[in-house]
Amino acid sequence: MADPVPFRPVQAGSQPPLDLPAYLSTAHRHPKAAPVLIPATLTEASAPRFDPAWYAPHGDLSMVEGRAAIGERIIVAGRVSDENGRPVAGAMVEIWQANAAGRYHHPRDQHDAPLDPNFLGRGRVFTDADGRYRFTTIRPGAYPWRNPGPGWRPQHIHFGLHGTGFAQRLVTQMYFPGDPLLAFDAIFQGSGDEAARQRLVAALDPALMVPDHALGYRFDIVLRGRAATPFESA
Repeated sequence: MADPVPFRPVQAGSQPPLDLPAYLSTAHRHPKAAPVLIPATLTEASAPRFDPAWYAPHGDLSMVEGRAAIGERIIVAGRVSDENGRPVAGAMVEIWQANAAGRYHHPRDQHDAPLDPNFLGRGRVFTDADGRYRFTTIRPGAYPWRNPGPGWRPQHIHFGLHGTGFAQRLVTQMYFPGDPLLAFDAIFQGSGDEAARQRLVAALDPALMVPDHALGYRFDIVLRGRAATPFESA
């Protein structure tokens, strides 16, 4: 019989708090009372199924109908694993982001930066048998927001990871190395301790770069345990 896999609980202070005063909107949406545990039904535990046959992958955000988006083309790749380094295969990874000018392709974003008709800022890929994913996109721009500090969010890409049920969705953000706005960003600075925050910063990876085409960044995601990636919980 194989040795049991040890349980590694989340390290205290390594995940964002529900209420973060510097991130003003958490005051309106964090729970004011202790959560009520509701037993999961079979539907919540086993559905929906996120299968490439049903949800077609869309791994190139840098073009729309063959027309290239404006901005710095990049490749982002990584591996999704559990706390023991085991791959999480078949997970659906959703991506959404602002364009190179720092504007989302969404009616609620009324920032006066220009929209890019060739960049929609959303995609979907699936992890392979080894838990690896990969997509091509445009490096997003910074954009203004109404929170303390300089009032600008650093460049970032949103990730949504889906498991096999409604209760298995985790959301996080990927940042870029050397971005000076990280020092002032309430979300980044509130995403756990220093070690946890650094797990949100992608690494420039020459192995992913394609000459005359794109730079490459590696962003590995750990779902649980002491080295877990910080996830949004509010």
